[in-house]
Amino acid sequence: MRSTEVTSDIRRAIASGRFTPGEKLNELALAKQLEVSRNTLRESFATLCAQGLLERIPNRGVFIASPTLEEARDFYTARAHVETAALMWGEHLDVAELEGYVSQAERCLRIGDDFGVATESQNFHRAVVRASGSEQLDEAMDEILAKMRLSIIVISKTKVDEFQAPYVSEYRRIVDLLEKGDRAAAAELLRDTLIRTRDCLDESYTSDFQLRA
Repeated sequence: MRSTEVTSDIRRAIASGRFTPGEKLNELALAKQLEVSRNTLRESFATLCAQGLLERIPNRGVFIASPTLEEARDFYTARAHVETAALMWGEHLDVAELEGYVSQAERCLRIGDDFGVATESQNFHRAVVRASGSEQLDEAMDEILAKMRLSIIVISKTKVDEFQAPYVSEYRRIVDLLEKGDRAAAAELLRDTLIRTRDCLDESYTSDFQLRA
């Protein structure tokens, strides 16, 4: 397996919520799990450190990054621009796929599966960007969503239900608008949702994640 594939696998694992901010990575165990050499894994670590997903501390090791409030706000600003454009003009928009993710998020919400809600939310947003048909945007979105998952974990320590629940209903409204053919209204609602989420981060964010040796 090439280092680029390893990098993608680790990034997806971060996006899935497998790791928590400040968690130390066990290089030997991870190399064995991924069936790669430690040199290949170190190349991937270097890439992920450059992307801001990992942090290397001399004499201590490699840790999962803990996004700051300012970084989290910037993630939402970037997404508001990219996702709105993809939803409005994307030539590969699959409304049925979006509806499926919303239905799954609603099911997770009903049974109290916060992890599932966050996962289906990410699937929804990734599908929106995929509508653009750009592989480079897809890759950039993977990086942003991995960072966002770390931010959500920080937020989730205090008020995950309050933070997540309102947005599932808004995803449903977006899909309803798309099914009616009103992409402009759907794009505007998505943008408003992302900007409003960004602006309420101050109330939800906590900074008590520390690097754990």
